[in-house]
Amino acid sequence: MFSLQKLFGKDHEFFNLLEASAEQCHVSVQALQRIMANKSGTLTLDELIATRRKGKEINNQITELLSRASVTALDLEDIEALSNSLYKIPKTVEKFAERYILSYSEVKEVDFSKQIALLDQATTILVEMLKHLRDQSQVEKLAEQNGLLQGVEGQADDFMLVLLKDLYSRKHDPVKVVILKDLYELLEKVVDRCRDAGNVISNIFLKNS
Repeated sequence: MFSLQKLFGKDHEFFNLLEASAEQCHVSVQALQRIMANKSGTLTLDELIATRRKGKEINNQITELLSRASVTALDLEDIEALSNSLYKIPKTVEKFAERYILSYSEVKEVDFSKQIALLDQATTILVEMLKHLRDQSQVEKLAEQNGLLQGVEGQADDFMLVLLKDLYSRKHDPVKVVILKDLYELLEKVVDRCRDAGNVISNIFLKNS
């Protein structure tokens, strides 16, 4: 089996940066949980902005490292694709939070806990998958984690159908329906982005195994 560690020699900068990027995805969800738990009405994006900026900084470092890399056995496009996929996660979380805060008076009583829990699971799995990518002996574990991630995405899709059915029942104010549909779709998009990142991780491993 091809050794990714041998590919990068003693320099683990790629792995370290990608793991750090995945950690920022999880941190962004934790920050979102704190925003959702705050019922004081005084909500800010400060934590999420800081997380997104940190993610952008990591993304830039990976881009710079790619420009200097002499690696040929591994597709550098795959590393770039994974880096970009990971960066989009906290960016989309921040976008959701921004719209949630703008519409807080309309949605403050809405329970988003199930979607947030799914996001927490998805980002936790991504962190684990990045750790397994570093070790080529963890192929079965990585495949198992990707299967779990696909399962989370499936749960999110199923729950979205339940939510849409309720929105289309004509029980709610039309303006609130528009707001909630937008928010629900953004949360689903975060899970989809986690799934996409997981697929890239799996493809990188399989292509070099």
